[in-house]
Amino acid sequence: MKILFIGGTGLISAASSKLAIEKGYELYLLNRGNRSSFAPEGARVILGDINNVQEVENAIKDLTFDVVVNWIAFTPKEIERDIKLFSGKTKQYIFISSASAYQKPVSHYLIDESTPLANPHWEYSRNKIACEERLMLEYRNNGFPFTIVRPSLTYGDPLIPASVTSWNNPWSLVDRMRKGKKIIVQGDGTSLWSMTHNTDFAKGLVGLLGNSQSIAHSFHITTDEVLSWNQIYQTIGAAGGTTPNIIHIPTEFIMLFDAGEEGNLLGDKAPSAVFDNSKIKKYVPDFVATTTFAVGVKQTINWFEAKPERCEVDEGWNDLCDRIISAYEVGIAAAKKGESK
Repeated sequence: MKILFIGGTGLISAASSKLAIEKGYELYLLNRGNRSSFAPEGARVILGDINNVQEVENAIKDLTFDVVVNWIAFTPKEIERDIKLFSGKTKQYIFISSASAYQKPVSHYLIDESTPLANPHWEYSRNKIACEERLMLEYRNNGFPFTIVRPSLTYGDPLIPASVTSWNNPWSLVDRMRKGKKIIVQGDGTSLWSMTHNTDFAKGLVGLLGNSQSIAHSFHITTDEVLSWNQIYQTIGAAGGTTPNIIHIPTEFIMLFDAGEEGNLLGDKAPSAVFDNSKIKKYVPDFVATTTFAVGVKQTINWFEAKPERCEVDEGWNDLCDRIISAYEVGIAAAKKGESK
């Protein structure tokens, strides 16, 4: 089977690239070559920018594919481009959407693929929804053979996954824990979440490659393990050899200091998200997530510590945390003082 990954060397996609090669697939990676160290041996790299349509057309003019997977499409305009590029050149086009597209707040605690798509808090998610709608329209009108995959928070070696964290320098969270500084957890920390290791996600994704029954269907690929955010932060601390000093702060208060957190928190990680993954198991019978969060995050921390240069600390994020905590504690103290009068 001949597969084209657009991207293929990112956090989620690199594990799928590796597994596709192990399965014996003929894998092509179309990217700019900026992360060539994450390309698995045996993959054929096509250097190019997917946004340069003429460049890509020239690069693939003599190629057709059984499957094309776009890991880096985010807007309907990019979907329009891909429809023009790959109509007639692939038997299946897989769009990597996002589980953040599901209804916020959810009307039922258990999320499956029939859960409505609506997210007023995050433009990223609304764009993903619009991409899905455009693909469905193209399928109805012209038979474009799409499959939609919605990852939730998927992590691997370069990412220590959390909710309130530095995404640019993930090690900052462990460093802060080890120094005994207070760690912000949104709300009361009891909302539920699923952390999926990228090697587990890859099993589901690769199982969908060339699966004709998955055309015009959507799937989320998630672990069966469900943890509260308190448990998640405690597990990260244990993996780092420490106990986090957690302080619970309301999501809306956090957003007063960083309005950009509305999408990340209200639009994604603050509400409980428990995923029914029976559909991917039905279509990919051998799919099973086997990496617990405790094991996976320990592997990630070991990856960071293997090379000290990876352990960069985001002092700007540290300062932001300190300001939020200080303001919150001042407010709490003032409220308690007022009550005592």
